[in-house]
Amino acid sequence: MSYIRTIAASTSVLCLSATAGFADLTAAEVWQDWQSYLESNGYAVTAETAQAGDTLTIRDLAMRMEVPEEGGTVEVRMGEMQLVEQGDGSVAVILPAVMPIAMDLKDEAGEQVAVTMQVAQTGMEMVVTGDASAMTYDYTAQEVAMTLDDVVAGAETVEIGVAEVRMADMAGRHQSTLDGATRAVTQEMTAGPVAYEIDFTDPEEGGRARINGTLARLSMTGNGDMVDGVDTSDMAAALRAGFRVDSEIAYEEGNTSYRLTNGDEDIEGTQSSTSGTLQVSMGPDGLRYGGEGRDVSVALAGSGLPFPVTAGMARMGFNFAMPVVKSDAAQDFALALEFGGFTMADTIWAMFDPGAQLPRDPATISIDLSGKGRLFYDLLDPAQMAKLEEGDEVPGEVESLVLNDLTVDLAGAKLTGAGAFTFDQTDLTSFDGVPAPEGAIDLRLVGGNGLLDKLIGMGFVAEDKAMMVRMMAGMFARTGTGEDELTSRIEVTEEGQVLANGQRLK
Repeated sequence: MSYIRTIAASTSVLCLSATAGFADLTAAEVWQDWQSYLESNGYAVTAETAQAGDTLTIRDLAMRMEVPEEGGTVEVRMGEMQLVEQGDGSVAVILPAVMPIAMDLKDEAGEQVAVTMQVAQTGMEMVVTGDASAMTYDYTAQEVAMTLDDVVAGAETVEIGVAEVRMADMAGRHQSTLDGATRAVTQEMTAGPVAYEIDFTDPEEGGRARINGTLARLSMTGNGDMVDGVDTSDMAAALRAGFRVDSEIAYEEGNTSYRLTNGDEDIEGTQSSTSGTLQVSMGPDGLRYGGEGRDVSVALAGSGLPFPVTAGMARMGFNFAMPVVKSDAAQDFALALEFGGFTMADTIWAMFDPGAQLPRDPATISIDLSGKGRLFYDLLDPAQMAKLEEGDEVPGEVESLVLNDLTVDLAGAKLTGAGAFTFDQTDLTSFDGVPAPEGAIDLRLVGGNGLLDKLIGMGFVAEDKAMMVRMMAGMFARTGTGEDELTSRIEVTEEGQVLANGQRLK
């Protein structure tokens, strides 16, 4: 979380903003808004200021944040910047060409880690409009580059050839509105093309990684609420006070190539996709991550592989949501994964199916779960988490679980399913210490017998083992209406009975 705040606040130096108005805006008001915004992100701001006519010059600007969970600090230094009042009531922001960033942290072993990087801009133009309570920052830049300069962990220095991200043709808007103690923020930004390059050597093992990539276009949108006077380094308290953030990153035409070497071992590969998204949100109602990649293709070759490997996927997506704040009321959670339209090269198929007996149609595996549960602790409170680790208590309980969708479609067979269960927290005896479930799941398998016959013919499954599989299927499933179709309903009753198609198993 500290790294997210660091980059977000550092980038915000290039894109602060608020809603347009008609009153004249002063440089002093912009500077005050800037300080308030950064302080609401957990930074202590220091600077020397001097007003000369319509220009407010800010020298030795430094932003420092304590990162207690990492045992260190993050400091951003900008040198000098100017806020110039324009004749139309707006204020122009003149930023330094290079903004250095220094981080002093501790790793998991307690060793000190020092990181230095810089953000450089070319052709940056930024104008602020609005009034003291609602400002809009509109900006454009020919290029913005973020470069990692040094990483020193204890006595070891990471050998960095290059580590940078360059974004061309950047344009965006950042709006900020104060309503009492709450600051509502919205942001949007586009850039492209985007290029990134990484080349570093592991100081301990000597392995080297070289990564290059491009994005044809990158866009970011976000909105959130920040509460003045609330320290975001204490995220549990900030969430209870109303802190909220919701963001999305989208890209088009992503391409990456890499090469990893370590002694005699060598692997190189490429990855591409036509588009992708990443959503992140956090607030009193929980934490959520989601994303997808479209038309993904992967190619690998190296000393540890017998031949080059290629694979592709029409869609790869995920969704994860969970509560993070203690509550007596049940809260939503979710987990979804999809690997859709997966294909692989014939050279891989030939390793286990040289006769091409199995269908090689694109495969799909997906699962979509949701439910409700209660948390007994604030998951983002370090003190509460330390107490939990020391004891034998569980962090929460699951009230209900829904299988919205299960799909496994590969090698000519397709399994689908859906169902829902509730859990009785007072009954821990019926199922050996697990809260007693009640509900049902419906399953449908098409093409299962055909796939089993092919596996027998290929020698993967012996006849006697296949017979056992068919006997088990007869116990738990019944013949469906279609060809080579089996259906099954697994039910757990309120009395603790387990039924398969109405027949009692427990």
